[in-house]
Amino acid sequence: MTVPPKTEHRENHPLDRLIAGFDRGLRTLAGVHQASRPNPGGDVPEADLTDAEREHVAGLMRVNHAGEVCAQALYEGQALTARDAGAKESLMAAAAEEQDHLVWCRARLRELDARPSVLDPAFFAVSYALGAAAGLLGDRISLGFVEATEDQVVQHLDEHLQTLPEQDTKSRKVLETMRADETRHGAEALAQGGAEFPQPVKRGMRALAKVMTATTYRV
Repeated sequence: MTVPPKTEHRENHPLDRLIAGFDRGLRTLAGVHQASRPNPGGDVPEADLTDAEREHVAGLMRVNHAGEVCAQALYEGQALTARDAGAKESLMAAAAEEQDHLVWCRARLRELDARPSVLDPAFFAVSYALGAAAGLLGDRISLGFVEATEDQVVQHLDEHLQTLPEQDTKSRKVLETMRADETRHGAEALAQGGAEFPQPVKRGMRALAKVMTATTYRV
């Protein structure tokens, strides 16, 4: 009997990871992901909202959904160029939780008869490139970028929670859970050796985030 030749295990080539990331990107934009955790607002009754309040909540959730599209792309890009296996594992674990946020935000948009931003594909592409570039600067900078980004996200979630209609407990449960996750992601990034960015850099990132927020609120 002829024994088949042994085949060497092929390492995961960067091109393979790039293709896999592209595939996950298409799934992100198509909205076919499944959440690993129950929707925090899933069992909460729908609030009695006026048309104006409903439109405002839809705008907020559209912004948050776009933010989660960006988060998926950033983590994918950073994991692509991460040098340390532990850093990569941490990035992908955070990306899995961000995927839950993406599903929850999309579900809330459907409940409000609203759609995601038409700019999501462009945001994904730009964020993926930024994430890959941050990873090329080294894991310390890349993890610091995670903390700085999550810091911006927590701030804008605080603003959304303040302007959300008081009776909309369904949306509030989702945003509060997202805020807790984002805070933890930032703290974990620093604990793993991330470099904390100086405040001027964070203010610049905040200004860019404001542009994205203003754009996706209605578009």
